[in-house]
Amino acid sequence: MTAVSVLPSCLLAPELFFFMLLCLDIGNSQIHGGVFDGEGLRCQFRQTTHPLGSSDEFGVFFTAVIRENDVDPREVDRVAICSVVPSALYPVRSACLKYFRSDPFVLQAGVKTGLKVRYRNPLEVGADRIAGAVAASQLHPSTNVIVVDCGTATTFDVLTRDGDYLGGTIMPGIGISVEILAGRTAKLPTVEIARPGSALGRSTIESIQAGIYHGHVGAIRHVLGELTREAFAGQRPHVVGTGGFSRLLEAEKLFDEIVPELVLLGLRHTEQINRDS
Repeated sequence: MTAVSVLPSCLLAPELFFFMLLCLDIGNSQIHGGVFDGEGLRCQFRQTTHPLGSSDEFGVFFTAVIRENDVDPREVDRVAICSVVPSALYPVRSACLKYFRSDPFVLQAGVKTGLKVRYRNPLEVGADRIAGAVAASQLHPSTNVIVVDCGTATTFDVLTRDGDYLGGTIMPGIGISVEILAGRTAKLPTVEIARPGSALGRSTIESIQAGIYHGHVGAIRHVLGELTREAFAGQRPHVVGTGGFSRLLEAEKLFDEIVPELVLLGLRHTEQINRDS
């Protein structure tokens, strides 16, 4: 966790070398955080979102986990947040004000992103989806891209080479599928989420694992094909995978690359362009 990840030059700016930025992606299942110092991503961490803590609990956790990753929390100058959990925003924001002396930038409707959002109602697009699309557009300029975020939900976001965010697809994620299957059936158990050795399960647990895994792989492959046909007339786009379950699916070659910190990169870039403006 202490290794420094060097960012592509398109995601760096000279003025960032003088600031340290804490980015927080508040998701339905986890808070994914990272600290940028301008030269790269110094550290990353994850914390379960629920049950929600108080502002002090969040503040103590953030400062402690940053310190444990060999970064001095007193060096954090700014904070940027994107959240799909409205009830978490107030305590996290209060924690940033108290523990980092920073009123955080929040990625929300009305901020500059550099994208042209073509959703019928742009206010409906999740902040994490916008952040991921922003990062993809910076990593692969003038390229058609589909971002597949394998988290609590599995989302697909379609971005044209001209910077148009067209929309995408949302379906239940792997974790939710396991929980619903166990919760809505009388005899099926909760199983470990893992890549099965075979599609042919020879026990109830193996059968559930095979169905969840291969069903999700098949769904992603099909949705990618349909989005490619509808948005890009069959011309294959660059596919970026991200989210907690993306590595689980790596062997299936669904993605051209996996960028676990994609949302953090987009959040960092969005904070920069809004600060500069």
